[in-house]
Amino acid sequence: MMEKIEFDYSQRLSKLWTKLDESNIDVVFLPASQSDLEYFTGLGRRLPSFGNIGYTNHWISGAFISPGNDPLFVLTRHFQEFDLPDGIAGEVMTANEEDDGGEIFRKAFDSYTRKANTVAMGARPGQESCGHEEGAVNRIALSGRSWAETTIELRNHKPEADFVVADTIINQIRRIKDEQEIALMRQSAKIVDDVFADVEKMVVSGITELELSSEIDLRMRQHGSLGASFDTGVWAMGPELGRDASVRVSNDSLKSGAGVSFDFGAITQGYCSDFGRTIHIGTPNEEYERVYDLVIAAQEAGRQAAVPGATGGDVHRATRAVIEEGGYGDWFRHRTGHCIGLDVHELPYISEEDNTPLEPGMLFTIEPSVFWPGRVGVRVEDVFLMTETGTTSINTHANDLVAN
Repeated sequence: MMEKIEFDYSQRLSKLWTKLDESNIDVVFLPASQSDLEYFTGLGRRLPSFGNIGYTNHWISGAFISPGNDPLFVLTRHFQEFDLPDGIAGEVMTANEEDDGGEIFRKAFDSYTRKANTVAMGARPGQESCGHEEGAVNRIALSGRSWAETTIELRNHKPEADFVVADTIINQIRRIKDEQEIALMRQSAKIVDDVFADVEKMVVSGITELELSSEIDLRMRQHGSLGASFDTGVWAMGPELGRDASVRVSNDSLKSGAGVSFDFGAITQGYCSDFGRTIHIGTPNEEYERVYDLVIAAQEAGRQAAVPGATGGDVHRATRAVIEEGGYGDWFRHRTGHCIGLDVHELPYISEEDNTPLEPGMLFTIEPSVFWPGRVGVRVEDVFLMTETGTTSINTHANDLVAN
């Protein structure tokens, strides 16, 4: 298990300040338990929960950030007690259970923006002032995953302000990973590689999908993962099975003649992996072998198309073309992939509609598949790192055809 990496959050905040200035944004609010706030401040997230976890006044929890100013955290007492036992560096305003959350939220906003306007009236060293009048808050940005109560409260409090979604400008910072982030992503990739090497030989007739899924989740934790980065999928498809890939795991026993697909990921200090392979039980038929070769060739075509300046759409089309030419285009039913980091799915997407140029430092999946219920199911997925000269996989587990 690698040692914990300490990030330079002041450097990350400085980049955010610059982006906020460029967009004439006076203040941004980032909610707690979301990856943006963790990225810029180190305020960690708990594992995802199928059902909502909430406290009284939970919607106020998060932080205000304005150009030139350190964050002001607004947090419930419960959040601090159970999600933040080591505290957080910086100023915190706390809401107890009997407090009026709206009143505390408004007071926090007003006190913070007064301080922000003091800074805005004079340029920070090395930067130009964005020209705001004293006391004015003209433009407010919110994370796209803010609570509705947060947005409504701010809109009612500052009806004259222009409100924008912060996600696009924040993604411009987050989508390029530095060496520390890449190291953590490599560790998450190593965990899934190692876990699959252990589990691969267990894919035999008689074991259930649920048993395999549970074994993967257990072993990821044993290898140092905080947990699964998303729900672990194990599903069989083949000539005797009408079942589709939309059923990601069942308690059915595996039988000879099926291809068993895997989709799972680990977490290292918040950074995710996303991995996939297909193992056949018994001797595969000719169609399975043909489709398997197509899927592997499609991934390689996508990798070769992923060069600096190409778009996610370009990579998707190159990947898809191989499967279409092989006669299975109707059964490659999803996008080719997505960027990945603190979130499993990050922008830009490796998808036909995405025209964002790919840049060195981006990490993304290439995950072609053929899912034809009652016929054949094959998928492969790895995380790839874009460099100045091309794209390489950070996964090391072989993608050769395996039949147990």
